[in-house]
Amino acid sequence: MQAFPLRLLPGDDLRGAIETALAGQDAAFVLQGIGSLSVVRLRFAGRPQADEFRGDYEILTIAGSVSADGAHLHMSVSDADGLVLGGHVAPGCIVRTTAELLAATLPGHAFTREHDPATGYPELAIRAR
Repeated sequence: MQAFPLRLLPGDDLRGAIETALAGQDAAFVLQGIGSLSVVRLRFAGRPQADEFRGDYEILTIAGSVSADGAHLHMSVSDADGLVLGGHVAPGCIVRTTAELLAATLPGHAFTREHDPATGYPELAIRAR
């Protein structure tokens, strides 16, 4: 495993910047992150579409896998009143001041997303290289 620290800048799309930074990696994970967002887009459990929230939000946690097929990230955020929301990170989460992330690449592995008949979703498939 090789550590890969990232700092995202104001205006960056959180998910897009992570996918861009880890492009070309066959297998990676976002291990943790903190920062702030001005736009939060989360898809909650069992819902087909993401909900959008605007304001000052703090990233409390973010983690997930990244493959050539894209990212599968979950995040918890808090608003200015301390209300915590969490769910699947959708495109369009916009960095307010910074996002500081620690990712790790797994050089001996390759990740893909493949349809799983048991769940009905494209799920992580892990292969040794």
